[in-house]
Amino acid sequence: MVLIIGEPLARPLDLPSVSELDVRLFKEDQMVGAKHRAELDLRAGPDKTARNLPGWYVSAYPGAREAAGVFRSSTRAGGGRAVDDVVDEDALAERSRQVAASRARVAVRRFCAANRLNRLGTLTFAGDGCHDPIALRVHVGKFFVNLRAALGGKPLPYVWVPEWHPGGHGLHVHFAVGRYIRRSVILAAWGHGHVHIKLLSNLPVGSTGLDEARAAAGYLAKYVGKSFDEERAPGLHRYEVARNFQPKLTRVYGPTLSVALSRAVGVMGGTFSEMSTSSEWPGWTGPRAVSVRWAS
Repeated sequence: MVLIIGEPLARPLDLPSVSELDVRLFKEDQMVGAKHRAELDLRAGPDKTARNLPGWYVSAYPGAREAAGVFRSSTRAGGGRAVDDVVDEDALAERSRQVAASRARVAVRRFCAANRLNRLGTLTFAGDGCHDPIALRVHVGKFFVNLRAALGGKPLPYVWVPEWHPGGHGLHVHFAVGRYIRRSVILAAWGHGHVHIKLLSNLPVGSTGLDEARAAAGYLAKYVGKSFDEERAPGLHRYEVARNFQPKLTRVYGPTLSVALSRAVGVMGGTFSEMSTSSEWPGWTGPRAVSVRWAS
């Protein structure tokens, strides 16, 4: 992981409707004068840490073609609470669940996008089905071992999510891969029942492999979110991914959002196509944040 905090900008960030963005997104410029911003850039040299500097901290994922960042102030409010404070434990638990579900969905999306996993598959059990989450993971682990062997033994990126069948048939599995695999090969590797595999093809004309992977991630993210409403055996993950295929991460810093995004553009090698900020996110209660995507 690399933290880029002081590199000079090759050129100003080229954004549409800059005047509107200055009003909506860069309000921190009003709080950080030009002289102070210059001092921050000097303090944030290549050999310095930016962790305690006020500004925007952006995590860029070049493989997934997306980035996300938050604004941190120079001073942190004191933690803890008074002894007499009334805490709604149920509300805290619900908030924690929502945050965990959101992080899981984001992780699945980035993994799918970075590895271009654009084919969705389903594994189901014959007979009475499988009702043991631990046994399920053993079966699925063997499935991917068998599948890799059938494809020549090379590493295979994948992600899979368990789901309880709504009709009471136990557990089945949704997975994504990034290459064509004959159904007969998948069926032989599974060996416990039925299989289904498809390439996402109901996308607009001109859609890329990245678009397909993001669409596949959207389907899987739905099942990941659903899993947070179900009981789970302790120690079991909501989803599983192949090892050694995690998206690479580069962190960038900027005293203002425009500077941070300019540096992210430098890391990604091109201007982004989509951007949204926390002011547009219903129910957002965290610090100021931004989400950015690249089309390719």
